[in-house]
Amino acid sequence: MKGSPGTISKSLYFDSLLLPDGWARNVRLMIRDGLIVAIERNSEAVCGDESHAIGLPGMPNLHSHAFQRGMAGLAERRGPDHDSFWTWRAIMYRFVDRMTPDDVRAIAALAYVEMLEGGFTRVGEFHYLHHDRGGTHFDDPAEMSGAIVAAVADAGIGLTLLPVLYSHSGFGAEPPHEGQARFILSVDQFVRLLEGADRHAAALPDAVVGIAPHSLRAVAPDQLSALTDLAARRPIHIHIAEQAKEVEDCIRWSGRRPVEWLLEHVDVNERWCLVHATHMTDSEATAFGRSGAIAGLCPITEANLGDGLFPADPFLAAGGRYGIGSDSNVLIDCSEEIRLLEYGQRLMRRGRNMLARDAGKSTGATIYAAALAGGGAALGVEPGIAVGLPADIVSLDADHPAFVHRHGDALTDSFIFAAGQRAIDCVWRYGEKLVERGRHRAHGRVARDYHAVLEKLIA
Repeated sequence: MKGSPGTISKSLYFDSLLLPDGWARNVRLMIRDGLIVAIERNSEAVCGDESHAIGLPGMPNLHSHAFQRGMAGLAERRGPDHDSFWTWRAIMYRFVDRMTPDDVRAIAALAYVEMLEGGFTRVGEFHYLHHDRGGTHFDDPAEMSGAIVAAVADAGIGLTLLPVLYSHSGFGAEPPHEGQARFILSVDQFVRLLEGADRHAAALPDAVVGIAPHSLRAVAPDQLSALTDLAARRPIHIHIAEQAKEVEDCIRWSGRRPVEWLLEHVDVNERWCLVHATHMTDSEATAFGRSGAIAGLCPITEANLGDGLFPADPFLAAGGRYGIGSDSNVLIDCSEEIRLLEYGQRLMRRGRNMLARDAGKSTGATIYAAALAGGGAALGVEPGIAVGLPADIVSLDADHPAFVHRHGDALTDSFIFAAGQRAIDCVWRYGEKLVERGRHRAHGRVARDYHAVLEKLIA
């Protein structure tokens, strides 16, 4: 799907559909120009309706580095010393060194196709690959952002573009090293990048452009202050407290832990998304929860990198909100992110149904609703199936064995904990059906482009 989606007029009928107030039966949706214009409950299908058994809102993916899809599986060989995020990062730097804008477009397009196939209908692209090979600047500072926008248009997913300011290699404004040359910007250069990102994103029907200081180790305090002033009402995302070493380095630099320092020095509010926030004390998690900011949780990547487990209990007790993301894109699967989020809490606390919290609550339905609302807030959009919103919808295959004699929240639980991505049938984005029988209509072409690029990059 390139550019504007054009005028689309259609009606969809669902035997069961997940609406903001819960599961409803026999629902008709009227869609025009990509938006839901009417919802009829307790209705009957009429001639011309496209009928499906089970439908639910598409999930926002609040944190992605699309170009890393190309190195999925390449960092799973043990090194001579203790492997960690930092050894993985060294491999990533070597992989990214050769990419052109066309390479990024092809890799990102496959990642976005797979996101749609996995139930994600909007992506927050945390984009820090800005310059040409060797660090040479493009004539257009947003050339690489333009490649991301082109990939989004090709796949049809919704976009919240998060251009990243990355200036330093460590706390205390340490100078960047050679492997970071393609990322590095000053605040003035970032302003020009942001203007270009706005220009490129305007080609999409409902794109949002936010701001992303990469991390406290990569952005100095004065730069962070300048970015928050620049943000206006844009979403603001930042990596924080992902690794134990990061916490130790932050304490040496400031005498404070990362989340503690951020909450003390910045007005962190509902426009913020703190990505990972894995290593927090209970008091930090409580203060974070009370701030209104979103926790950006990426359980598959956090497990793959050995990051640790998010301290959900004190955070949720303080009213904290969260969403999910695919981060490194080592495996792209909405249901698996949710499942692993819950299972990580079960393993850590040695119990079951941890994130449902209240007696009798469905775990799958609780997490799905929380990730939907939190992800939408983090990406600057209102999610869900309601009049006036984009028709971003996922249908499930009612013939899957996991759904036998299931109704209401049992459908959500069975999708997440029993069926998974294999149960996804169709996906509509902005009213356009892009996935059918679990496969994106452009998957073959996009995959061929991806294969050609990877053969060149890895040779």
